[in-house]
Order: sequence, then structure tokens, then C-alpha cells
Amino acid sequence: MGDSRLSPVTPADAVAARRRWMSLLALAPGEALQARWDALDPPPRHRRLRGPEVGLVMVRGRAGGTGARFNLGEMTVTRCTAQLEDGTLGHAWVGGRDPRHAELAAVFDALFQDPDRAATLGEPMLDELERQRQDRRRAAAARAATSRVEFFTMVRGED
Repeated sequence: MGDSRLSPVTPADAVAARRRWMSLLALAPGEALQARWDALDPPPRHRRLRGPEVGLVMVRGRAGGTGARFNLGEMTVTRCTAQLEDGTLGHAWVGGRDPRHAELAAVFDALFQDPDRAATLGEPMLDELERQRQDRRRAAAARAATSRVEFFTMVRGED
């Protein structure tokens, strides 16, 4: 991959790259991260600094997407902070109650901050997670399309 998304050149690029990988790690199924973890030889040593711990966050919405904000409801999340042996910190917040998913996402966050690991491990992994996410979205859209109802209006002519 020539665009080197995980090896940014400016601070703004670094923020965008990390935002992308943290999103993909959080949205990926925990089993996908576990499979990648199991493939590492040897897996990197790390320690948990915080969590994994389960809590609630308030989800906010906007009327019409741009209007006044309102509280939509609460969502369960699991968060974790992990530290690699070299001192690099990784953080993760994932929806639901999966402590292993949160821990693995935090460790991968720390790993991807190293440019060498980002190039060899991160980019191929994130490209695959992105492809899987798009496949899940397409499958959900296809399931929803089967129940779609088309409405039309016939205009009555004036007598």
C-alpha cells in the first residue's frame, strides 16, 4: 500500500491515522482481533494499566442530523489501557461487554504506534478489517432491502 496511512508525516495525519485504526479495531468482531493475535509469533508482552472495565456512556443524537442535540439513551462500553514492554500506551473503547476485545484493541493500538510494526502488521490487518466491515454493511443493507416497501401516489385528474 503506497499511501502509508499508518506512517503519517504531519500531526493532523497522525490523528487521522490513529482515529481510523481505533475505529476499525473497535468495530471489528472480537474474534477477528483474536485470530490476528493468535497469528503473532511471539505475541508482544504487555500489561493492563486500566481495565478492561465495563461501563455506560450516554449516546446523543441530533434532530434531523443537524438540529438540536438530545439524549438518545445509554450504551454499554468496555474500555482498556495497555502498555507494551517499551512503554507505549494503547487505549480502546469498544461497544458491548467484551473485555478480551477491549484488551486486544488496546494492545493493537499500542503496536500500530510503532512505524515498523504499522507497516508490516497494521496496514494489511486494517485493510482486511475495513473489507470485512464493508462486507457486513452490504449484507445488512441487503437484508433490509428484502423488506423495503415502495409507495407511490396516483394523481387523480380533475373532472
